[in-house]
Amino acid sequence: MALCPASFDLIDPVIFEIGPFALRWYALAYIAGFFLGLFYVLKLVARPRLWTTHANPKAAPMDRAYVEELMLWVMVGVIVGGRIGYVLFYQTSALWERPLWVITGITEGGMSFHGGLIGVMLAMIVTARLWKIPLLNVSDAVAAATPIGLLLGRLANFINGELWGRPAPDLPWAMRFADDPLCALRHPSQLYEAFLEGAVLLALIAFLIWRFRALSRPGLVTGVFLAGYGVFRAFVEIFREPDRHMPDALQGYVTMGMLLCVPMIAAGAYLIWRSLKTPPVSAPGEMRPERKKSRSRAG
Repeated sequence: MALCPASFDLIDPVIFEIGPFALRWYALAYIAGFFLGLFYVLKLVARPRLWTTHANPKAAPMDRAYVEELMLWVMVGVIVGGRIGYVLFYQTSALWERPLWVITGITEGGMSFHGGLIGVMLAMIVTARLWKIPLLNVSDAVAAATPIGLLLGRLANFINGELWGRPAPDLPWAMRFADDPLCALRHPSQLYEAFLEGAVLLALIAFLIWRFRALSRPGLVTGVFLAGYGVFRAFVEIFREPDRHMPDALQGYVTMGMLLCVPMIAAGAYLIWRSLKTPPVSAPGEMRPERKKSRSRAG
């Protein structure tokens, strides 16, 4: 039940209800993010010239069949990893206080990007090994599309009135959120994240891919995504209400979100350095024929 009148209540979090079933913007954001991401990756794969410096390459390093299977497992990794990560990083006590809520409470929101990232990494590692495709090519494809889901997901957080910002009573665009027990005017930090982690990061990576063929340097797109997200998320944490209180020695200086971004920024910087140091791909990669045949027999 709402604790205070919200300054933003133009959109109901529930799109429609039929009996016990309710479709929420939060769920629709995940569904749309997956399908738009799949469409974008297929578009990249359909343009082999983006993956190599070769003038007329014959194939991208992966095909449509692999991308479709990959995205299925990415979806599983995001949902399972995101939920487990949220509970472990931010709601640890729920494991013994209300264990059923760990599963049933997913309809209320409560997903961790960093947990979802771990789930996606596992999906990429397993599928890349099974299909014998270079892991960095796989991660570059996924990294190029991920900001689409982040943009839609943060907008859904805003509509849900969750993950709001810190109090900012003098801010002209400050808002109240219905479930805020303090009923305070706050930063709409969800919109900050949607803009930076979603729109800006998507545009930056797309510019590098389509203008400079960044996919021809395996790991570059992944590195830009990891470092870019880490920097943007750590910056927005300055305005966002912390999800979890830190020890007294760290209180007011860093948040859990900032700490989780440190390894992302470090890994991203390393991948960028590594990809720029290594010569770009000069010949197109191809799927191994024996792997494709084995999958057709199994189908």
